[in-house]
Amino acid sequence: MDTDSDRARFNMIHQQIRPWDVLDERVLGVMEALRREPFVPDAYQGLAYADIEVPLEGGRVLLAPKVVGRMLQALAVKPGDKVLEIGSGTGYGTVCLCRLGGRVTGLESDAALAAAARKHLAELDCPGAEVLELDPLSDPIPGGPHNVIAINGSLPHLDALGPFEQHLAVGGRLFCIVGEPPVMGACLVTRLGPKGFRRETLFETSAAPLTATPPLPDFVF
Repeated sequence: MDTDSDRARFNMIHQQIRPWDVLDERVLGVMEALRREPFVPDAYQGLAYADIEVPLEGGRVLLAPKVVGRMLQALAVKPGDKVLEIGSGTGYGTVCLCRLGGRVTGLESDAALAAAARKHLAELDCPGAEVLELDPLSDPIPGGPHNVIAINGSLPHLDALGPFEQHLAVGGRLFCIVGEPPVMGACLVTRLGPKGFRRETLFETSAAPLTATPPLPDFVF
């Protein structure tokens, strides 16, 4: 290991990600090879490899490394998979999904973040990925059906997954964190058929919400 960044990535893999049951060597290899500093704002460079969410512009965050690792492992991206990424941020997850073999379309509603993500894709030579500036919660989602959908943020309740589930191909996988503090969990959805879906909770965690997500309805007696 030649640099502080190399050592930090090694420690991230072996002290954060592997102990959190991320054992897929393809995922570990991609995350160990990819520097996180370019995706992190200057004010938070010291937190690039920390076991926390890193704040981005517009109230968005870069998910903690171990959560990204579990997401990538659960989605089991295969070469050639058509991947939709919701909330690309600065493009860290986009690059990871691309390097795992996905043909990635990222959606990002914040103009500055979308521009940063596209810059990183160009610099890191990711011709199989693109980031579009649009709001996946209000604008039409292009290009389905998708084999993989990765949602980089939380939705308040399971019903909010419905519109995204409809963009899955049969056999496709969707990852999202669902709930409201303090009760949140990572959910993996698999499309079993035209109308059939399997939802399973993988682990408890927390994440910042996607912007403008619909609130959980109040209970009425």
